[in-house]
Amino acid sequence: MGKKVSYAVATGLVVVGGLWLGSGTLVAGGNGPGNGEKPVLSLIDENAKLAEGHHSTSGIDPHQTIAERVAQSSGEAAPLQSVRTKTYELQAFPIEVTLRGRTKASATVSVTPETSGVVTAVNVKKGQQVKPGDLLCTLDRGVREAQVAQAEASLAQAQQQFDTNASLVQKGLAANNTQSQYESALKAAQAALDSARTELARTEVRSKVAGVVSDPLAEAGSALSAAVPCATIVQLDPMLFIANVPESQIQYARTGLGATIETVTGLKAEGTVSYIAAVADDATRSFPAEIQVPNADGKVLSGVTASAIVTIGTLPAHLLPQSVLTLDDAGVLGIRAVEDGTVKFYEVNIVSDSRQGVWVTGLPAKIDVITVGQEYVVAGQKVDASNEAETPASEGTKSEATAS
Repeated sequence: MGKKVSYAVATGLVVVGGLWLGSGTLVAGGNGPGNGEKPVLSLIDENAKLAEGHHSTSGIDPHQTIAERVAQSSGEAAPLQSVRTKTYELQAFPIEVTLRGRTKASATVSVTPETSGVVTAVNVKKGQQVKPGDLLCTLDRGVREAQVAQAEASLAQAQQQFDTNASLVQKGLAANNTQSQYESALKAAQAALDSARTELARTEVRSKVAGVVSDPLAEAGSALSAAVPCATIVQLDPMLFIANVPESQIQYARTGLGATIETVTGLKAEGTVSYIAAVADDATRSFPAEIQVPNADGKVLSGVTASAIVTIGTLPAHLLPQSVLTLDDAGVLGIRAVEDGTVKFYEVNIVSDSRQGVWVTGLPAKIDVITVGQEYVVAGQKVDASNEAETPASEGTKSEATAS
């Protein structure tokens, strides 16, 4: 019996609601008949217009913030969004080319004697640093010392004969033309002595260059000649870095460019491009190049794998922190800046990424970039901007809180 009563009540409500909807009239705001009545179909039309992006008849802009709507309803000026900016200026961005190669000694010199003989002493050892003039090997003097002594005696005799004849000519006891004969004999004796002394000096084999002693190195008791080296000197100063420049980058290469060399062992050194081949390698289609690196302390060794960064020029760009990069509504990468109190969006191109930030192009020479609050504003919006260089730390903390 109770169920039948419930069904009857529900049916009655449905009938009443149907009759009310059929009338096409809605009383809004509880104002009573004749006050605030609206046709139901008009509400459906208003909702359709809002769905299409039109503003409602109430005059509220859906893009306004709550603070702006409250200020508009009270007739006051809406507060501006606070942002923080920082001024950035164009800098010279170095355009760099990376090369991979290895180090190489600038020269390897085989020091050979200018005479033949048996080695009586080796005066250096492998790995020893030598300078020009340092003694490397000593050869058997043999008869060379005796030849020097004989030449000295001959010179002394020629000198005595020259002086005696000069005295006789002065006294008129000898003809004047005889003096030239003794003078020639004296010069010949002097030349013979110089030659003998030079030959004796050749028994001491000395270095002509500075470097490090390397193999092959003679041993005591071995016979040397002009074709057999006493020692090998490796010149490590300057050191060379050798690599190949790809043909796609050869237009940038030129001698005199600065370069930074880093070996796999972690050593770094500054150098200068000293040579670029005029003909490419047939196999790799690249151009051999050399970078000369000062190496007075000898720390950079020869034959070590290394890389070189060659600076080929500079490009005007801005160095910005990564945090200021953002996207616009179309998904374009850029930054938001403030010009005359208004937000402006700039598209940027990233040319390099570093630990200090990102290098970008496409911005004016000097620009106030929004660093805090860029995600809460849009292009064309008026903002209350404070520059980091002009804002004390306490005020900066306050503007951060406002922006968030």
